[in-house]
Amino acid sequence: MKKLFPRLGVRTALAAASLVIVAQAAWALQPFKVQDIRVDGLQRVEPGTIFASLPLRVGDEYTDEKGAAAIRALFALGLFKDVKLEAQGNVLVVVVEERPTVAEVEFSGIKEFDKEQLRKAMREVGMVEGRAFDKALADRAEQELKRQYINKSLYGAEVVTTVTPVERNRVNVTFTVNEGEPARIKDISVVGNHAFSESTLTDLFDLDTGGWLSWYTKSDRYSRAKLNADLETLRSYYLARGYMEFRIDSTQVAMSPDKQSISIIVNITEGPRYVVSGVTLAGNYLEREDEFKTLVTIKPGEPYNADQVADTTKAFTDHFGSFGFAFARVEAVPEIDRENNRVQLELRADPARRAYVRRINLEGNNRTRDEVIRREFRQYEASWYNGDKIKLSRDRVDRLGYFTEVTVETQEVPGAPDQVDLLVHVTEKPTGMIQLGAGYSTAEKLSLTFGIKQDNVFGSGNTLGIDVNTGKYNRTLVVSTTDPYFTRDGVSRTLDFYYRTQRPYQYQGGDYSLVTEGGSVKFGVPFSEVDTVYFGIGLERTRIKAGTNIPAAYLAYADRYGSSSFSVPLTLGWSRDDRDSALAPNSGRLQRVTAELSLAGDARYARAGYQYQQYIPLTKRYTLAFNGEIDYGKGLGGRPFPVFKNYFSGGLGSVRGFDQGTLGPRDVTGAILGGTKKITFNTEFMAPFPGAGNDRTLRWFTFLDVGNVYGDNEPWSLRDLRASVGVGLSWISPLGPLRLAWGQPIRKFPGDKIQRLQFQIGTSF
Repeated sequence: MKKLFPRLGVRTALAAASLVIVAQAAWALQPFKVQDIRVDGLQRVEPGTIFASLPLRVGDEYTDEKGAAAIRALFALGLFKDVKLEAQGNVLVVVVEERPTVAEVEFSGIKEFDKEQLRKAMREVGMVEGRAFDKALADRAEQELKRQYINKSLYGAEVVTTVTPVERNRVNVTFTVNEGEPARIKDISVVGNHAFSESTLTDLFDLDTGGWLSWYTKSDRYSRAKLNADLETLRSYYLARGYMEFRIDSTQVAMSPDKQSISIIVNITEGPRYVVSGVTLAGNYLEREDEFKTLVTIKPGEPYNADQVADTTKAFTDHFGSFGFAFARVEAVPEIDRENNRVQLELRADPARRAYVRRINLEGNNRTRDEVIRREFRQYEASWYNGDKIKLSRDRVDRLGYFTEVTVETQEVPGAPDQVDLLVHVTEKPTGMIQLGAGYSTAEKLSLTFGIKQDNVFGSGNTLGIDVNTGKYNRTLVVSTTDPYFTRDGVSRTLDFYYRTQRPYQYQGGDYSLVTEGGSVKFGVPFSEVDTVYFGIGLERTRIKAGTNIPAAYLAYADRYGSSSFSVPLTLGWSRDDRDSALAPNSGRLQRVTAELSLAGDARYARAGYQYQQYIPLTKRYTLAFNGEIDYGKGLGGRPFPVFKNYFSGGLGSVRGFDQGTLGPRDVTGAILGGTKKITFNTEFMAPFPGAGNDRTLRWFTFLDVGNVYGDNEPWSLRDLRASVGVGLSWISPLGPLRLAWGQPIRKFPGDKIQRLQFQIGTSF
């Protein structure tokens, strides 16, 4: 080859050689007029594919140049190992030898990945059943497999590709993988820091050198994407503390020869620390400078904070959007005084042009009806563009729970500079669910759950569900349906039918029970985006089924008013919820007021309750949470408050460290009856679990609980409050929220039942 092409590079020589081969395939055919074209050697490829690719047609004059072009075109299809042209009279014969096709792709030795995940990666590089196979395809697939393992820090993974011919010119491709051990981070160093210690800076990273929980978090496995994220965190840390000229000079990642350990060195230059000397506004602020000034979070006299600058410019842009200026630009221009380490910031604004929303287009909702999405929108077509309403609309659609992703894209309308279209893209998820599960708690012991639920029945947005819970002391069967838009104004309607069997926890030796069965209808009226008022009516019957160890108070109530009591409870409630998450909140508050009134039937009573929760983010990692609840019940019409409606306290959900439901009044036998008044206060300090990074689904907490239950004739008394302190673990597990707590009573009274270790799946604050 080198003698034939002495002055050409290797790649040029190979290309030239391929042209020689192509020319030889059509060599020595004299020009002739093509009267017919025949294809020999086809097995799976359609003849039409050949004819569509040939530059020759019947009636054309055949030449060697056209023959070479035909062969190149057929080779370019990637379907053939060999292509020849022959002439039989005036008939052009195309002789092909097809490449084998992939019959099956298999993996061996795979432990780190799910095989379907790898098959998806193979499809992306073309290694799929039915695809023509060649060595280049195998090489691409092998490199993709190695890349997948490198992403999991398995740099020593070895891949061997085995190709096995099978019938009908097909091959089975098997990738045998020796995964080896993952490369773990040995050390992380930051060089050039003076203002902050190295330990302070490396604590910001999600990557670390490992701990006893690294098997779960995998935080000691190197990933370039994770390192880039950590470097951005480091940069943000400095920029938020005045070091506006901070830079990362280089990052060195060194791997040991055995590919088992990695060292990371980050070289930085901190630069001087700057203090903000002042903030000025420049540009067009729609004659609303005073409004915009209230949005400024940058504080003169304090160190420059890039987070405050970003928050301010975003707030300005959003505020412009609320007046219809969809293309507003806001820029923070610094004027740096390096001699005195001070910086003057000028916020320059250009609102550009005001825009209308012409159309709101939906895509991705193949099953969900358009109206289900559109009725959540607060931005309307043919109205001024409003950024606040668009964000609110997106959040409302996302909160439906029918989609895995919701995005809203603003698109300019060609030829109409004052108009935009909104493209709402949703990715649907299955909303039907059959749930089987088991739970265990120190109070309920083993409980089984079964549920059938459809959150988006026939794409209508309605909910239909059946829930069954079997516990040792509480059993429930509930059938419910909710129409979130029972009226066009967004009033919801919920129908519930239920059957519950309860036995208070403390009477574990008895076989008596309280059986409640009934139904209700409830309406929810939204008064704002976070405020909802509820009202409803129900029909309920409660039976006291006598048995061993039944408290005397239950027998006395049954003797006087009957063992079966009917009631017609009227319910009224209000809730305001602006928490950032219902399962793992970090900020926001929840307020809830509930009232129940029964004026007809055998049981006549009134009960009311108020709950307040507040979550305060101390930092990105730490949260302080408060919870307070107060409940009160009163009998009406000269009757006492029904004993089966009493409140109980103690244990998870109230005062931890005390046995579940054991606080409050007792009868002469020592049986705990509950009470008509209940008060609970909880305080928690939450932090990421050691070794889990900033994973909010796995956190530990310390707590202080205070509370008690009082009888109908007992006054509220702070002297009788019980209190406990302790530590706990919160985990959003596959079975639901799990809370484990170890509590130590610090204020208790003789006779109180103590239970220091408690846990439950599905409990809340």
